Amino acid sequence: MPDIVVYPGSFDPITNGHLDLLQRGLKIFDKIIVAVAKNPVKKTLFTPEERMEMIRLSLEGHPQVTIDTFDGLLVDYARRQNARAILRGLRAVTDFEYEFQLAMMNRRLEPEIETVFLMTGLRWVFLSSSILKEAAIHGGNIEGMVPAVVYHRLREKFGLE
Repeated sequence: MPDIVVYPGSFDPITNGHLDLLQRGLKIFDKIIVAVAKNPVKKTLFTPEERMEMIRLSLEGHPQVTIDTFDGLLVDYARRQNARAILRGLRAVTDFEYEFQLAMMNRRLEPEIETVFLMTGLRWVFLSSSILKEAAIHGGNIEGMVPAVVYHRLREKFGLE
């Protein structure tokens, strides 16, 4: 049975930091499921379908990565996917506290599924989807921080194309 990990997030939008984490995760796991969270409470710029399409286009040529959506408890989704772990990225100490709490809750809910943390590559340590959208909406040059498809979609969304 292949080692399967779920990489959850809103991915609103996916960044080169996310892609870096995916590339490194593929060195550890046989298969990664990028799980786009459907959270009706969270305000997103792109629909789940738009986010999935941008991820799919950004990951062409990676058959060991699948893209899906989920709602509800992450550990329930991971169990249904036969995943043995959840992959999370850490950028800074501020991420650690929140991620640690999530990992402990997930372990309490489903002790058989581990959480694996990878440090964000130094090149991307400052990057988050929120900060990126803020720069893009004000016309900041975000080229090179996101896949080309995301760059163009953000520019379209903010009327910059």
